[in-house]
Amino acid sequence: MQNQEVYDELVAKFEKVYGEKPTIVSYAPGRIEVLGNHTDYNEGYVFSAAIDKGTFFAVAPTADDSCALTAGDFMETATFTTKTVAPAKEMTWQNYVTGTFNWLFEGKPETAPHGWKGMFLGNIPLGAGLSSSAALEMCTGLALAKLYGKDVDKTTMAKIGQKAEHTFAGCPCGLLDQASSMYGAEGSLVKSDFRTNSFETVSMGPTVAFMMVKSNAKHALVDGAYASRRQACEDAAKYFASVLRKPVTHLRDVTMAEWVLYRGGLSETTAKRAVHPIGEDERVVQGAELLAKGDLKAFGALMYDSHESSRNWFENSCEELDAIVDAAKALPEVYGARLSGGGFGGSCCLLVDPAAADKIAAHITKEYKAKFGDEPVCSVIKPSQGAHLV
Repeated sequence: MQNQEVYDELVAKFEKVYGEKPTIVSYAPGRIEVLGNHTDYNEGYVFSAAIDKGTFFAVAPTADDSCALTAGDFMETATFTTKTVAPAKEMTWQNYVTGTFNWLFEGKPETAPHGWKGMFLGNIPLGAGLSSSAALEMCTGLALAKLYGKDVDKTTMAKIGQKAEHTFAGCPCGLLDQASSMYGAEGSLVKSDFRTNSFETVSMGPTVAFMMVKSNAKHALVDGAYASRRQACEDAAKYFASVLRKPVTHLRDVTMAEWVLYRGGLSETTAKRAVHPIGEDERVVQGAELLAKGDLKAFGALMYDSHESSRNWFENSCEELDAIVDAAKALPEVYGARLSGGGFGGSCCLLVDPAAADKIAAHITKEYKAKFGDEPVCSVIKPSQGAHLV
C-alpha cells in the first residue's frame, strides 16, 4: 500500500485514543495542476494529477449521537453531536470534516442514525499548493458514506467537499482540487471540463514524473489580486458576447483568433488578463492530442508557454517562480515547467525525467540560492491512484 507508514501510525493512534480499532479507513491524495491555469471559473479545461502523498481517515460508529474527531498530527480532539454540527471558530481544521459530514446528509446531519469517532493523518506538505484540504474532505466523505451505507458517485462527492469548503471553511474554491483527488489514476492526468463538470483520465505512460518546487515566496495581496483577475475575465466575456456573432457566456467561448481581432475594444489590462485563460484552454486541448501520440517533450513546451502567459499576460507569477522556471529551462531532462495553482507565490510544477531528479533538484537549488539566499523544497511526484477505501 502507498504511504503504508502513515496508515500504520494512524491505526495505532486511533486505538490509543478510542480504545478500539477503526471499522473503516479511507485514503485521498493531494493534487498538482499541470496545465490550464485560472480556467475553472471561465468554464474551461484543466489538466491535473492526483499525487503520491495524501490523507487517511479512520472511523468507527458510536452508539448514540456523539461525535469525536482527532487530528492525528497534533493530537487535538474536537467533540460535538450530530445535532450540533456547525462551522467552528476554534480548532478550525475540523471544518473540512464537519462540513463534509453536514453536506453528505444534505445539511441535516441530525438525521444520521448514530454518531462516529474519527481521526485523520496525512503526509501532504502544507503550504505547497498541493491541496491537503480537498484530500481531507474526500477521504472523510468516502469513509462516512461507507459508514452510513450511502452510495455517492465521484462527481457528487467532489461537490460535497467543495460545498464544505465554501460554507464551513470559508474558501470559495472551484471544483478542481476535489475532482482531481477523486478521479486520479496511476500514470495519468485528469482532464477536467468545467462547463459540464465532466472528468476523464489521460495516460502519460510509466516513465514520467513531476517535480514540485516550492518557493519561499510569501503570497502577497492574493485575495485582491485573485478577485481583480476574475473580474477582468468576466468583464472581457461580457464584451466578447456583445461583439461576436455567437453565444458567449464565459471566456471558454472565445478563440485566440477572436481575441486578436477584437481585443482593441478592451482596456489594455483587461485584454491581457483575458488572453491567459483563452490560451490555456487551447493548450489543454492541444496537450491531450500530444499525449495521445506520446509526445512528452511537445507537451512540456506547452507548460513553458503557459508560464510565459502567466508571467506576461495574467501577471500572477513572481520573481521566485520565474527564477525556478528559468533554471529548469537550462536542463534537457526537464521537459516543461510552470507555476502551479493561483500563483503570486507557492510552487512550480516541472515535467521531468525521473532518472535525473537529483541533478535537477541540485541545479535549481543552486540557482535559486544564489539569487534569494535560501533554498526551495524539491519533491518528486508520480501521478497516482485517486481516493479509495483501504
